[in-house]
Amino acid sequence: MIHKSFFFLMVISLVFGACSSTKDAYSTNSKSIVKINNVVDFALKHEGVKYRYGGTTAKGMDCSGLVSTSFKEANIILPRSSRDMAKEGKEIPLAEVKKGDLVFFAARNRKKVIDHVGLVTTVKNGKIQFIHSSTQRGVIISSFSEEYWQRTFIKAVTLF
Repeated sequence: MIHKSFFFLMVISLVFGACSSTKDAYSTNSKSIVKINNVVDFALKHEGVKYRYGGTTAKGMDCSGLVSTSFKEANIILPRSSRDMAKEGKEIPLAEVKKGDLVFFAARNRKKVIDHVGLVTTVKNGKIQFIHSSTQRGVIISSFSEEYWQRTFIKAVTLF
């Protein structure tokens, strides 16, 4: 009888102990790294797709369509607009961005209202590259070293 009670208590403590975590919700673990790579790889497959307002397919994509569709591949559902996406996750300093993070811009206005999003693809030697959909050139990779992106940058967010 004591053995059954002991076994029952052990099972209960394992079940409830496994549910709690002391890690930060946005820390990067091996599962997160796989998801990050899947999200970025999916986005990169769309390089060259033409711009289409409201588009989410290989026939045409806008910036938030590219990002939301890419995250959906990893079962992460994001709001459809860049402005609403910017409310998700955890804001981080630009110096701390890594692959899979989001960068937000006020590209078409001077009121600093977010209207554009990009997905960080690489950070090497402090140089940040991100994929996004440009109205002129479609889905492309841009560098944060370009003055335009520095000037229009609003914030960076991590979801991992």
